[in-house]
Amino acid sequence: MRRPETAFGQQDTAGEPALYMAMELSNRQWTLGFTDRRHKIRRVTIEARNLVTLQEQIGQAKSRFGLAEDTPVLSCYEAGRDGFWLHHYLESCGINNQVLEPSSIKVDRRRRRAKTDRLDVERMLMQLLRYLDGDSEELHVVRVPTPEQEDGRRLHREQLRLKDERKAHRTRINALLITQGIDLKVRSDFHKRLELLTAWDGSPLGPDLKAELEREYTRLELVETQLRTLEAEQQRRLEQRQAPQMQAILHLMGLRGIGLTGAWILVMEFFGWRDFHNRREVASAAGLTGTPYDSGDSEQEQGISKAGNVRVRWLIVQLAWDWLRYQPESQLSLWFRERFGEGKRLRRVGIVALSRRLLIALWRYVDQGVVPEGAQLKAS
Repeated sequence: MRRPETAFGQQDTAGEPALYMAMELSNRQWTLGFTDRRHKIRRVTIEARNLVTLQEQIGQAKSRFGLAEDTPVLSCYEAGRDGFWLHHYLESCGINNQVLEPSSIKVDRRRRRAKTDRLDVERMLMQLLRYLDGDSEELHVVRVPTPEQEDGRRLHREQLRLKDERKAHRTRINALLITQGIDLKVRSDFHKRLELLTAWDGSPLGPDLKAELEREYTRLELVETQLRTLEAEQQRRLEQRQAPQMQAILHLMGLRGIGLTGAWILVMEFFGWRDFHNRREVASAAGLTGTPYDSGDSEQEQGISKAGNVRVRWLIVQLAWDWLRYQPESQLSLWFRERFGEGKRLRRVGIVALSRRLLIALWRYVDQGVVPEGAQLKAS
C-alpha cells in the first residue's frame, strides 16, 4: 500500500502560517502528527492524557518548524472513548479543534492495508489539510455539545441501559426456571413464590439453582429501584420547568401519541441542542436520508443511510407506529394508509418513510409551533 505523503509544496495554500496537528488516541499513549505545510510530518508519542507533555510537544513543533509562539494551532482527532473532554481542553487553550467521525477517515479497501498509529495519524493529518482547504466531503465533523448539553443526556441514556438490564434479568430468571419445566411470570412476590416452587417431577429445586435465582431477582429489584428514582427525577424537573428543554418536552407531550420517554429523548438528544435550518438537515442527523444507487442501467434504492443518531432513529420508528394508532385522522396517517395500504411487508417499508416525515413535522412543531396537519392535542 502506498504510504501517505509526508511532505507538502512550498506554497502555503492556507495563507497565514499555522501549525496543524492530528492526534491518534489510545488508552496508554497518544500519537501526535505535526506539520506546517512546508516540512515533513513530525511524529511523536506521548503518555495518554498527559496535557503538560502535549503542550510541550506543540511548543517544540513550532520551534522545529520556525513558527512564532503565537502561531495558531489547528488540530483534530477521531471521536471515540475519550469523548469530548479533550476538545473542550484544546478549545480552552485557543486551539481550533475538530472532532472527526471515524467512518469518514478514508482507507484503501482494495487490498490488505497496513494499520499503525503512525500511519493513521498521517492519513488524518493529510485529510484535515484538504478539509481546511475547502474539500467539505473529505471529512465529516462531529457537532460537539457543551458540557451542560452533554450532561443533560445522561439521565435518559442511563434509563435505556437499565431497561435493557431489567429485560436481561427477567429473561435469565425465566430461562433458569424453564430448565426445570417451570413457566412463571416474574412479579413482585417472586421471593415468596420461589419457596413453593418445585421441579417438573415435584422434587424441590436444587439449592444452588435456588440461590442463583435469589441473586438474580435481587439484582432485578435494584434495577427497578434505580429506574423509579430516575423517573421521579424526570417528573421533578418537569414540574419545576426551569430549563428551556423542559418547556419543549411538555410542548411535545401535548400531542397525542407522544409520551414522556419519547418527548424527553427527542429534546435531549436532538431538538434541545441542535440548530436545524431545513428538513434535510433533520433527516440527515437521524440517518433517515435515502441512499440511491444510480449507475448506468442500474437504478435502485439502498435504504436509509443510518449515519446519524441511532437513539433518535430507533425512537422515531416506534413513535411512527404510535402515531398511526393515536393520530389516525392526521395527514401523515392518511398519507401512510393511502401509500402503503394494509400489506404487512409494505407497512414495514413504509414506516421508515413515515418516520422521516414525522420527525420533520415534530421539529417544526417544537421549533416553529406548527401543529402537524390534522393532529389532535391532548385534553388539558
